[in-house]
Formats: sequence, C-alpha cells, structure tokens
Amino acid sequence: MEIDKQPNISAWPMPRQEVENMHAYSAPLEGRRDYLRLDFNENTIGPSPLVAKALKQISAGEIATYPEYSGLREAVVENLTSKGLKVPLQTTQIGLFNGVDAAIHAIFHAYGNQGDQLLTTTPTFGYYGPCAHMQGMQISEIPYKGKHFDFPMSEIKEALIAQKPRLLIICNPNNPTGTRLAPEMILELAVFAPNTLVVIDELYEAFTGDSILPIVDFEKTPNLVVLRSLSKTAGLAGLRIGFAIGDSNVINRINRVTGPYDVNGFAVTAALTALKDQPYIDEYVAKVLLAKQWIEVQLKQSNVRHHLAGGNYLLIWPKRQNTEIERALKENGILVRNMNGKALIDKSLRVSIGTKKQMQEFWEAFQKNESMSTAK
Repeated sequence: MEIDKQPNISAWPMPRQEVENMHAYSAPLEGRRDYLRLDFNENTIGPSPLVAKALKQISAGEIATYPEYSGLREAVVENLTSKGLKVPLQTTQIGLFNGVDAAIHAIFHAYGNQGDQLLTTTPTFGYYGPCAHMQGMQISEIPYKGKHFDFPMSEIKEALIAQKPRLLIICNPNNPTGTRLAPEMILELAVFAPNTLVVIDELYEAFTGDSILPIVDFEKTPNLVVLRSLSKTAGLAGLRIGFAIGDSNVINRINRVTGPYDVNGFAVTAALTALKDQPYIDEYVAKVLLAKQWIEVQLKQSNVRHHLAGGNYLLIWPKRQNTEIERALKENGILVRNMNGKALIDKSLRVSIGTKKQMQEFWEAFQKNESMSTAK
C-alpha cells in the first residue's frame, strides 16, 4: 500500500499580490511613554481632566456591552457648528472611525480599484501610499515647490486633467512641511475635478484655521471629504477616534466597508466629553502657538536652518547628522523624528511643538548637542 506524501508544512498561504509587494507604514509602537514626545505631533500634556473623570466612571456593564454611538455624531455636528458653518451639517454626513488612519483605509477600500490613480503631494503623510498599494492603485506624487514648500497648484490641476485620478488626497496643513492651502483653493479643485474624490486631511487645522468646513456645501461638492481627529488637540491619540465629514451618500459608502463596532466604548465616552470641553482644547492650542512663536525666535537668533509653517511641528536641519542628534536627544529624554529618505527634506528632523516649557527643554538639549559639532 502506497503511503500518501506528507504536505509541506513549511509552506504558508500567500496573500494578494498587492499586499506581497507593498511596504507597510511603520511607526514605533513601544517604549515612548516615559519621554517628552515630540516625534508624532500628539497632544503633549494629555486630555481634559473631565475626560479622565468620565473614563473612570464607565461601569462594568458598559464594558461588557457592545458600544453605542447615540449622541456622538450629534456632538460632532454641534461642535463644528459652534465654529461657524455656511451650510448646516447633518448627522448622516459624519462618519466615525477607529482613528483617522481607519478612515483613510476605508476610503481607499470603498473607492480605490486596481489600476486606479491616487494623486497626492510629496512629502506628505506616509500612510496614503500603503493604502493605495494594498488596493493595487497607481500613485502620482507632485512635489512641493521651492524653499518654502509651496503647494503645486498648477501641477495638480494638470495631473487632474491628464490622469483623471480616482482619489486626490491633500493634507492641509501638510505633514511634514506645514504647507497651507486656502480653503477657497481646495473648493476650486473639487469643482474642477467632479469625478475625483477629493480628500482633505485636516488633522492639524486647529493650529492654523484653514478648514474648508465653514465654506463648503457638500450637496454642491459631493466629491469632497474632510478628515478630523481628536489626537492632536484633545489628547485622545491612545483611544483612536477620527471622523470623516462629507456628502451623506459618500459617507454611507465609506461606512459600508467598516465593522459595526470599530470604535470602542471608551473612545465614544472620551470623545463626547472632549467635544463638550472646547475651552480646554482652545487653551492647549493657544499654548502651542505661543511656544511656536518662542522657538521660532530661538532658531532665527541661532541661525539654525529650519522651516516652520502650519501645524504643531517644524523641520530642523542640524549641523551634525540628524541621526546623531536624534539619538542624543533621546538620551536626554526627548523624542523627535528624522526625515531621512523623505523627498525634499532629507537629513532634517521633524519636531512636534508642545508647551513653551517643553520647547525650552528641547531647545536646551538641542543646543548642547549641536555645539558638540563646532567644538570638534
């Protein structure tokens, strides 16, 4: 009797070819909490005390129950309305996601076909690319222009005509260059390319006030989607809560590719509380803007090459190798992020801006370690 051959147990199932060929977006996941975190543009002081109090009051019964979202979309609409809107928002125009990363992924999943085109800028947020690759999309990246990293408006328009991309994603203000694009110009692009879904990543809008939401009518520009988060201002990065805002039909389609309970109950409670404590958020933003002015003066007086525009971050080109400065700052308890390999900003450091006290701590450590290059 012939014995059946044993299967090759070392073999493993291969994924889709698009996944096999892609490189995942990577970010440090461990060992950051004991440092001054100036590497990922988070809120550097934590959420409102009211948020911490609300989380402590969550009952065992709530933890054992699937999350409920009643009131959260209404709270988002109320919060945005308080800042002034040309056209009122409806709750059906608000999508809830497990962080804006999940919203971005869902947008690509809902709208990106194999062979479709993603149009974006470079350098910009690194997660757009992997999301496009996992769908088998083609990517067209238009560089920012000049020493001030100006937005390439004419080049973007030319690409919209020539390529007819499925998606156009603009981070405004852009991470990491801080480039700002006026809301009227964004609206112009959406009108210019009605068959392209124009996604505006507004995670850093609070630090500049460049939001398109006060002037947009989603019924007239249904191809426009705006992304918002509570990570950068309200201090909820660890709970993962993000929003997509747009035409009801578009938000409905994006929601179809997400799970029914993707946003957890702790995040819901924290978001509801944070949205009701807008004064806390406003106070934190004001502290960051004050610190931003202070660090700009220090950089100019010390003749350090830098670029500081929109958002709660800046770029610095140290005299020493940026990896050496990054390592030295970490030894001093401070995390920053090197931009090696990034188009146009190679050899720079991106530094998040916290409070003035935190930036003074950073500046003291930076100067000390920079001086070592001139002392040699």
